Amino acid sequence: MDIKMLRAKLHRLRVTEADLYYEGSITVDRELLDTAGILPYEKVQVVNVNNGSRLETYTIPGAAGERTVCLNGPAARLAAPGDEVIVIAYAELTPSEAREHHPRVVHVDEDNDVTKTRTLDVAQGTTNDNLAPEGMEDVLIADSPRT
Repeated sequence: MDIKMLRAKLHRLRVTEADLYYEGSITVDRELLDTAGILPYEKVQVVNVNNGSRLETYTIPGAAGERTVCLNGPAARLAAPGDEVIVIAYAELTPSEAREHHPRVVHVDEDNDVTKTRTLDVAQGTTNDNLAPEGMEDVLIADSPRT
């Protein structure tokens, strides 16, 4: 039996565009995807903080550094520029893998600039800075508040 677990999350991205007539998906700045460890064309869940809508789609990498977050196609009806969304990627793991799993969470500011990254410790139910997978060490961006 596999367990579906949080793998990565981009927390409270600000929608910059909604394009009804583009192929369905969500375009996200490539740097933000890379920071979270979410792959281009990976299936994700998108949760709109402003209106409560939820949808499943896939990511399209946007231009690095532009901080674009654009809901495309029919999903454009579920968010407007300025809305805050959470982009969530999941993994299916065996129970033993799940106990050792370390989800990645990326927090951003109102301009979609990264303010903090965290790696969660599933076994303890807490954040543990010492358990980040190699290459995914926790980072606080200079001059950002610690929360």
